[in-house]
Amino acid sequence: MLKQIVFIIVLLITLGIFSYTLRNLILLFKQTKPFPIKDFGKRFLMMLKIAIGQTKIFRKPVTGLMHALVFWGFCVITIGSLEMVIDGISGSERIFSFIGIFYNFIMASDDIFAFIILIMILLFIGRRLFLNIKRFTGIEMSHKNHIDAYIALSMIMLLMVSLLGMNTFYLGSGNEIKGFYPVSSIFASFFSNINNNTQYILYEFFWWMHILLIFAFANMLPYSKHFHVFLSVPNVFLSRLEPLGKLYNMENVAKEVKLMMNPETAFTASDSNTVPERFGVKDVEDVTWKNYFDALCCTQCGRCTDVCPANITGKKLSPRKLMMDLRARMNEKGSGLIKNGKEFNDNKSLIKDYFTSEEIWACTTCNACANECPVNINHPSLIIDMRRYLVMEESSAPSGIKAAITNVENNGAPWQYSPEDRLLWTKEINL
Repeated sequence: MLKQIVFIIVLLITLGIFSYTLRNLILLFKQTKPFPIKDFGKRFLMMLKIAIGQTKIFRKPVTGLMHALVFWGFCVITIGSLEMVIDGISGSERIFSFIGIFYNFIMASDDIFAFIILIMILLFIGRRLFLNIKRFTGIEMSHKNHIDAYIALSMIMLLMVSLLGMNTFYLGSGNEIKGFYPVSSIFASFFSNINNNTQYILYEFFWWMHILLIFAFANMLPYSKHFHVFLSVPNVFLSRLEPLGKLYNMENVAKEVKLMMNPETAFTASDSNTVPERFGVKDVEDVTWKNYFDALCCTQCGRCTDVCPANITGKKLSPRKLMMDLRARMNEKGSGLIKNGKEFNDNKSLIKDYFTSEEIWACTTCNACANECPVNINHPSLIIDMRRYLVMEESSAPSGIKAAITNVENNGAPWQYSPEDRLLWTKEINL
């Protein structure tokens, strides 16, 4: 009974902290612009293929398999974690055991995956410590980012140690054994000389260790790069279905053009009380909620930057930095937007203070970053909207682009020659 009371109190505290974090995130999402979602059937199939099947991850076969095993293992272990929560509330012991043989299969998978994940996490930590992986570095990757990765990996390692410890000493605790534990059975043989009471105490210790780590990890994730543990699957589900090269029209501009093309509305006086919307993206209040969702979901793996042709050729552009900048800027300005509304101004912006014009114009819009991203983040769409702001609000663009735009306006084509002179070059050759 005491265990139940303590567990329920701890669970309520955990849920309270998580609810507070979730509330703040919802308020931040409300500061962004809408983004339509449809075709749920196609999205579900894409989610099964990319998020559950981990198909993009396997482009790097070795590390891809390692990461996929960790992901699939977490999916299986979640069932056991849910059982622990129900046991803690109800005071029961292995409450799902009534499903019989299937329970044995789940517990065996849970036990095997715990060991596999432990090995994979040790390899991941060793890889970061001893191998110079280029894509783990960059101007955006501070010491804090690396510490964040080590903390998350260490917590996952302790989660697996506590789970295996719990299963190992459960087998020697003297309780009725429910389930099958192939890996922990091997470990239990090394502790067979310890009496049942001691093993039961150790079982309870690891039980509490495991569940408290789960609660702590769940509340740490929203503030870590490992937030993708929660968000990767829904982010793939919500990602765009159109070809990556397709650019969305600006609805406010399209609306005005349609009004101008309609004889009945072309000369209608505009409503003087209507405040015109800002064109493109200058700061976080201009992005869509999907852009912000992408930023929260970014794993900081660097695969996008690793394949970016601009970055490869020495330009400052890093698609990963764009997502990290958006998240950092929202953390900085979000509380002011929530308190004072979208008119709040702290004299800083995403453009220039975080992401420079040089970086924005370095993008070739080849979509290599979006194609490579394992969680389907679309970086170019945000870059295009930032360009739209620079061009339409500040008349700012590289000289070559300005000349092309002027030529289109004057000559109907990006070249400097008038339509009448466009074929004069053919007189100099014998056709």
